[in-house]
Amino acid sequence: MIYPALTASYAGLFALIYVGLSAWVMASRVTSDTLHGDGGNEGLEKRIRTQGNFGEYVPLALILVALVEAGGGGPTLVRTLLIVLLVGRVLHPFGMFAAKNSPVQFACRGGGILATLGVMAVAAVTLLLRAT
Repeated sequence: MIYPALTASYAGLFALIYVGLSAWVMASRVTSDTLHGDGGNEGLEKRIRTQGNFGEYVPLALILVALVEAGGGGPTLVRTLLIVLLVGRVLHPFGMFAAKNSPVQFACRGGGILATLGVMAVAAVTLLLRAT
């Protein structure tokens, strides 16, 4: 196994995005005077779910990609997976705040979800194929 340097550099970028999303949630909590939960504030609820969704999916996706890289996966595959994940996670918040059933919601939120799940699926299948 090799050290997954490429994935590690992207992990740093994803960590900074997560810090930004967390600050975005905290700022909304302060301005809406909501210390716990969402206080019935739809905008805060969307921010919380955007941050939570990032925190739920990105760590596993990064672990999978890091294992592909550490197992000798080619840099083109690894970089492609990381870029698709990055684009998907950046698009997702825009879709969360787009008008319901709008093209922006489908493209950004739906595209972000599909990109994230696609990265996880490709990395998982790659790992399974290497294990056999």
